[in-house]
Amino acid sequence: MEGKEEDVRVGANKFPERQPIGTSAQSDKDYKEPPPAPLFEPGELASWSFWRAGIAEFIATFLFLYITVLTVMGVKRSPSMCASVGIQGIAWAFGGMIFALVYCTAGISGGHINPAVTFGLFLARKLSLTRAVYYIVMQCLGAICGAGVVKGFQPKQYQALGGGANTIAPGYTKGSGLGAEIIGTFVLVYTVFSATDAKRNARDSHVPILAPLPIGFAVFLVHLATIPITGTGINPARSLGAAIIFNKDNAWDDHWVFWVGPFIGAALAALYHVIVIRAIPFKSRS
Repeated sequence: MEGKEEDVRVGANKFPERQPIGTSAQSDKDYKEPPPAPLFEPGELASWSFWRAGIAEFIATFLFLYITVLTVMGVKRSPSMCASVGIQGIAWAFGGMIFALVYCTAGISGGHINPAVTFGLFLARKLSLTRAVYYIVMQCLGAICGAGVVKGFQPKQYQALGGGANTIAPGYTKGSGLGAEIIGTFVLVYTVFSATDAKRNARDSHVPILAPLPIGFAVFLVHLATIPITGTGINPARSLGAAIIFNKDNAWDDHWVFWVGPFIGAALAALYHVIVIRAIPFKSRS
């Protein structure tokens, strides 16, 4: 009898029970998924961390505009690209500042520094509508103040050199500019979702990752590609701040492109992440 029981156990090991994975195996996952944020969360308004996060977004966007607008003006002031940091330097300034500022503020506000990023995360229910609106307002105010300080330091040069305002370059249509902004923002927001995905720690635990690095590098690459087309917006607060302080007709002619494009790109990235990337497969483990 003992021999027969042993044979049964061996047989059971040869043909293990098929266990479902995916939705039906959620209790076995080795990472903690944060719950979806409520649409409205009135309790946030009574929390200091809520107001502190908005202040962090304001300061970060202020510093972002200050450094990047000065870099753009420095390139335009030079007699030739070879005498300045050129387009590559502008791209590094934008990407490098995002890397540094996201690193500094990620633990306080999430390090959005961009209404399009905030909008995409809101669509994915990563934050409430209350917080999203508050962040966007603070980001826009920070951008206006950042560009304003640059103009305050050198008003004549600011107006003469374009003030870092986004415009669609001659030879490109509004449709081309809109497409560049949509795709560029998609790249950025998709990278944000991937770099901050709670599932990544479980799936790729052997790959060390510093979230601000790929986000900053994505900003750098998008700028390399689209500076010749639109000057690269992919951040409505950045475009708004420079346009308000520069305040010339050419800065407002196509300004809608730098809001509509980034918001569409962010929405597409959010949908792609939620519906495709994070879709839970239904498989069986043999």
